[in-house]
Amino acid sequence: MGLLELVRAEAREAARAIPSLSDEAVAEALVAAGTLVRERSALLLEANRADVDAARGRLDEGMLDRLALDERRIEGLAEQVQVMADLPPLERQPARWALPNGLSVAERRIPIGTVGANFEARPNVALDIAGQLLKSLNAAILRTGGAALRTVSVLVDEVLRPALERAGLPTGAVGLVRSADREGARVLVSLPHDIPLVILRGSGETTAELARLAAEHGVRTLAHAEGGGVLYVHGSADRLKALGIAESSLDRLGVCNRLNLLLVDREAIALLPDFVSLFWELGLDARGTERAREHAELNPLDERIGHEWANDAWRVATVTVDVVGDLGEAVAIANSETSGLAAGIAAEDERAAAAFLDSYRGTTAFWNATTRFTDGYALTGAPETGINVDWTPGPRGPVTYRDLWLRQYRVTGDGSQRR
Repeated sequence: MGLLELVRAEAREAARAIPSLSDEAVAEALVAAGTLVRERSALLLEANRADVDAARGRLDEGMLDRLALDERRIEGLAEQVQVMADLPPLERQPARWALPNGLSVAERRIPIGTVGANFEARPNVALDIAGQLLKSLNAAILRTGGAALRTVSVLVDEVLRPALERAGLPTGAVGLVRSADREGARVLVSLPHDIPLVILRGSGETTAELARLAAEHGVRTLAHAEGGGVLYVHGSADRLKALGIAESSLDRLGVCNRLNLLLVDREAIALLPDFVSLFWELGLDARGTERAREHAELNPLDERIGHEWANDAWRVATVTVDVVGDLGEAVAIANSETSGLAAGIAAEDERAAAAFLDSYRGTTAFWNATTRFTDGYALTGAPETGINVDWTPGPRGPVTYRDLWLRQYRVTGDGSQRR
C-alpha cells in the first residue's frame, strides 16, 4: 500500500471514530493521557534520544533544543493535557431565537470532522494539537517532521491511543502519517474529501508551499508560517518602560512573537542609542536602516525590513531597527511590511495609543505590553494549535479548541410555514 492509500486509510478510520466522541469521554481520555505520559516516560525518553542523536549535525542548536525531552519537559507534557481536560467544553449552542412566522432557529457549533496537522520537530505540539482537536470533538491526523517521528509515534501509540481506549473511545480518532519523507506532508494536504482542513505549523517557506498545494487541491488550511513582533516607540514613551518592554520581548529568540522590528519615532530619537546599547548587551546583532544608522551604531540591514529573524536559523540573534516620521508611518510599516502577527506601541499619550490600536490590522495589538503575550494560553487560558495571520474571515490570531468548529443553523417549524 502506497503512502497516499495509507494516509487515506488513517483518515477514514478517524472519520468512523467521530460519532463516538463526547465531551465527557474526551475529558476522561485526556486525563488518562496525562497519566500515561508519566507512566511511559522511559519509552518517550528512549525514542527521543534516538531522534536527537539522529538529528545532530542536521538541525541547529535551537531546533535540537525544541526537539529534546527530559524529565522536566515530560512532566510539562503531562500537565498540558491535564489543562486541556480541565477546560470547559465548547458551548455548542451560543444562540437561539424565534422568527415571526413561528420558526425556531438555533445557531449550533458542530465538529469539522477529520483535521490534519503538519508541524515541526516539537513533540509537545503533537499533544497540543491532538488534545485540542479531540476537545472540540474532531479527529486528528498528525504529521511531524522526520526528526521527531520516533517520539511522536510513541506519543500516539503508547499515550494517545491507549488513553482513548481507556475512555471507551475508538483509538483511530488520532491518526499518524508514519513516514519521515516530506511527501507525507504533501499527501496530507491533498485529500479534500477525507481531510478538509489542515493546520500548518513550521518555517515560513515550507508552510507557504504546503498552503499553496492545499489550495490547488481544495483543502483549507490554518497556517502558522510567519511572525515577528513590532514595537513602535512614540514620542511620549516613558524611557524605562519602553526599554523594559523591549527587553522582555527578547527573553526567547526562536519564537514567532519576540521583538523582531523596532520602530523609533523621530520625536523619541534621543532614546535610540539606549535601545541599541540594550541589544548589544543582550548579545544581539542590531541591524538598522540607513536613517536609523544616522543616529546610532548599527550594522547595515541586508534583508527586507520585515524579515523574520526567528525563522533564520543562523541569524536568529538579530533585531531590525528603523526610524519613522510619525505614528502613521509606523502603522503603515507594521501593516504592509510584516506578517501581521503582532505590534505594540510604547506611549504615555492615550490618544496616540488609541490611534495606533485602531489603525493596526494584525492579529494582536498592544499598548505598553510585550508582543510575547501573543499566545493562546497567555491570552485565553487555552493552549493553541498555532497563530493564524490570514486576512480572511475565520479564526485569526491564536487558534484554540474554541475555534475548531463549523456553524450550523437548526430550524424547527410546525409544518405551516411558507415562503
